Amino acid sequence: MKNVLLICGTGASSGFMAKNIRKAAKEEGKDVSVKARSDSELEEYIEEIDLLLVGPHLKYMLEDLKKEADQYNVPVEIIQEEAYGSLDGEAVLRQIESIIEL
Repeated sequence: MKNVLLICGTGASSGFMAKNIRKAAKEEGKDVSVKARSDSELEEYIEEIDLLLVGPHLKYMLEDLKKEADQYNVPVEIIQEEAYGSLDGEAVLRQIESIIEL
């Protein structure tokens, strides 16, 4: 199972996004765990994840997040803005699959 963490400012909006990704993954039989947390909680989870996805509104933090995640060989990507805005779980699942093998 692959572990994906979504982060946003408070974990609220990414929580809805994570739910929709889990739903899409379940429908496709993909073995992936998707959790959502606030950016302040990253240190608690970074060692357990295979991919870090970041809400598009936190784009300004990308370089700092990459520096932190590089220590654990965890790729970091910004969630596509259109998919995030529409809470399109299938689109973000496709994005995940383009980065890591599920």
